[in-house]
Amino acid sequence: MDYATNSRPLLQDTDDRETESDNFLDDTFAGSINASSSNIPDVTKERSAEARVIGAGNRIAPSDKFHFTYVVFYLMGMTTMVPWNFFVTAEEYWQYKFRNVSSNDTSVLTPRQLEFQSDLSIAAALPGTVFLILNACIGHKIPLHVRMNGSLVMMLLIMIGTTALVRVDTDQWQDAFFNLTMFSVVVINSFSAILTGGLFGIAGQFSAHYMTAAVSGQALGGIFSAVADLIALTFASNPSTTAFVFFIVGCLVLLLSLFAYIIMSKTLFFKYYTSSKTLMKSSLEADPTARGLSTRLEPRFPVVMRKIWLYGFSEWLVFVTTLSIYPAVTVLVGSENHGRPWNDIYFLPVVNYLLFNTGDYLGRVFAGIFEWPWNNSILIGMLTIGRVAFVPAMLLCNITPRHNFPVMIHSDYMFIVLMAAFALSNGYLANIALIGAPRVVDPHEKEMASSMLAAFLGVGLACGSAISLMIIEMIK
Repeated sequence: MDYATNSRPLLQDTDDRETESDNFLDDTFAGSINASSSNIPDVTKERSAEARVIGAGNRIAPSDKFHFTYVVFYLMGMTTMVPWNFFVTAEEYWQYKFRNVSSNDTSVLTPRQLEFQSDLSIAAALPGTVFLILNACIGHKIPLHVRMNGSLVMMLLIMIGTTALVRVDTDQWQDAFFNLTMFSVVVINSFSAILTGGLFGIAGQFSAHYMTAAVSGQALGGIFSAVADLIALTFASNPSTTAFVFFIVGCLVLLLSLFAYIIMSKTLFFKYYTSSKTLMKSSLEADPTARGLSTRLEPRFPVVMRKIWLYGFSEWLVFVTTLSIYPAVTVLVGSENHGRPWNDIYFLPVVNYLLFNTGDYLGRVFAGIFEWPWNNSILIGMLTIGRVAFVPAMLLCNITPRHNFPVMIHSDYMFIVLMAAFALSNGYLANIALIGAPRVVDPHEKEMASSMLAAFLGVGLACGSAISLMIIEMIK
């Protein structure tokens, strides 16, 4: 059986730095160090003891056969965004469900139609943020398989219920249907947050390629929903039929992810990278020199926070900047010309949704390839702060209606360039922070560090959404 380390992931070759940091279990110097020697520093003794406890003296990491684990991380990343992407994409369906059933005049929107997207954002962001924070603080105390499998099962059940309601006539009980929908959004996004925190926590224990796969999968889910929206616009499908297809696809993605994760969790490659703490705990009594590590096996929140806070700040600010203007502000930018299908029908979905999600995806992939500057948290923070300049730039584009800001960027091409740079920088800087944080902590702290970055991400989404509401009020 081939146990050679996989040195050619799909995105890039493994470098020496990554092998040193991510394959700590394979540290071969441990077997030759005498931990009891008085002239060896305590840190060296401890690292030597950890390596011996795991039995990694001559152990070689198993390979990711057929890149199966890598593909599953991609799929799981996409799955974490299924609730948001599919609920948002079915905009025409929600407009149909909350229409004025007592009048044939569709030009006047009901309060439910006007406020639904805002209500949807709040119902999704608040519980998502709360559970991302809880996952970062206490998630490591709950078994991994309970968090991952349980979240997927609950998300699947909620999605099945949502799909079934598409075929139910709710015209006579719109208020009850609205409350039921909001409750479903709260529950499904709570479990989605648990799944996201768990996934990032797992990915942080692998090489950087797998973190890149997880976050790139999230962006890929956005591309998928944007393409679905364009197909719906092209064929002008019935809103209920379109939503029914959307939600069925969502159910299939969740079901596929559940089976894929169960299979992945049973592979030797997965167990090798996620079972180090268990192996250390079970061997403490067998190795007297390692008993002093017993108090260090459990990660401590304050300790990890001190090490990764600047990465967390960058992750937070990236998404505060993004959500403050996307999509609430960018969706108001119109083409400078009218009278053609591109300008009147396709400009908004292509530039605002498809271009952004594609740029976001490419940015995350490029971050996994170049991995610069993952080891300079100050530079990452400066680049993230500089990205705030996109906010005033977008506010000067062709936004309609507006009263308080001048239009200084009329050109469609300039807006497209701004949107492309905005999207690329979002994906790149977000992934760089996620890659860097697990590398500046000890091996047993990697899962918590990655989960904390996911919490920073969630708080950034919530803060950015709140700021976008204020910006919209300033524009009008």
